[in-house]
Amino acid sequence: MSDRKNLRIAFVSNNAWSIYNFRIDIIKSLLADGHEIIIITPDNAIVEKIITIGCKHIAIDFDNKVVNPFADLKLLIDLSRLYKKLKPDLVFHYVAKPNIYGTIAAHRNGIHSVAIITGLGFAFSKKNLLYAIIKQLYRFSLQGAREVLFLNNEDALLFVREQIVPLKKINVLPGEGINTSYFKPPAVRKKNPTFQFLMTCRMLKSKGVEIFVEASRLLKAKDYAFESIVLGGFEENHPDSIPPSKVQQWQDQGLINFLGFKEDVRPFLAQADAFVFPSYYNEGVPRSLLEAASMELPIITTNNKGCRDVVEDRINGFLCQLQDPFDLAKKMEEMLQLSEHTLIQMGQKGREKVISRFCMEKIIDEYRRIISRVC
Repeated sequence: MSDRKNLRIAFVSNNAWSIYNFRIDIIKSLLADGHEIIIITPDNAIVEKIITIGCKHIAIDFDNKVVNPFADLKLLIDLSRLYKKLKPDLVFHYVAKPNIYGTIAAHRNGIHSVAIITGLGFAFSKKNLLYAIIKQLYRFSLQGAREVLFLNNEDALLFVREQIVPLKKINVLPGEGINTSYFKPPAVRKKNPTFQFLMTCRMLKSKGVEIFVEASRLLKAKDYAFESIVLGGFEENHPDSIPPSKVQQWQDQGLINFLGFKEDVRPFLAQADAFVFPSYYNEGVPRSLLEAASMELPIITTNNKGCRDVVEDRINGFLCQLQDPFDLAKKMEEMLQLSEHTLIQMGQKGREKVISRFCMEKIIDEYRRIISRVC
């Protein structure tokens, strides 16, 4: 811990739900340490829960999915004015626009800030004009950050190789952490009449939803009895979004059972037999994999950065090839044929890995060390 007490620390993101869902344990610990915590996000229903635990919330409006120079300039001006007024001792920025414009605003006001790159996302999926613009914006803005944190070594290495951030500024967190007391396996996992594969994610193509659907189609053609369940919300303005009509078509064909967005996924994880996540997205360390592993589910995921940090092939699940429904179907078939004892062992190995590497206590300690270094 820093010798200074009662620091004013701001958390800035494009989404209040992600702050609450992913970082609430960190925030509670920092509040208990005596710090004042200010959350700066667009307004939504979850804000009341954030305020209830003792944080102050300030609403700021912006769209993280659209590159609009005029809107982005307004965001920069709004954040600059806000930081000048609040005078926080430290700001943690998350996702692209807060990382870019928030870091510039903090630096201009002489305020310490830390940029947390939770994943490279859609902008880094192709080396096109958007990629070139975002890379240059990151290169310019992150000069003003005291530290730049990543969730996996491969993202950090890319930023070093592309000369976006110097190595001396970089640190790698072991994911965003998971509360293993909250995400714990059921005392007794009930036996399902048919095997349940579960996938939870945002409804984006690159999360591999369609790959899961096509793999399910292939297995159903071989007369296997199983159910493919999908949980998740739609992202209306995202360029990679899957339209609701497409998901409804898959449901009508009997390929998936789509249950929509669920604020609490634990009952569904407790009911499932295995977790599937065939993502080819630019992941950091997928939260959904940490939740599933913490609840002792065997997992099938892609040999993709971030995903392979959580799953060791044939230890706590299977790794499959990216964008390959045939390979995913093969791995799902293998899992259907495993004994109950082997499935239980895989699940236990996954939870052991999460506890040893990704537990929330480790992440809280990292945040405290960062605060001590920066402030």
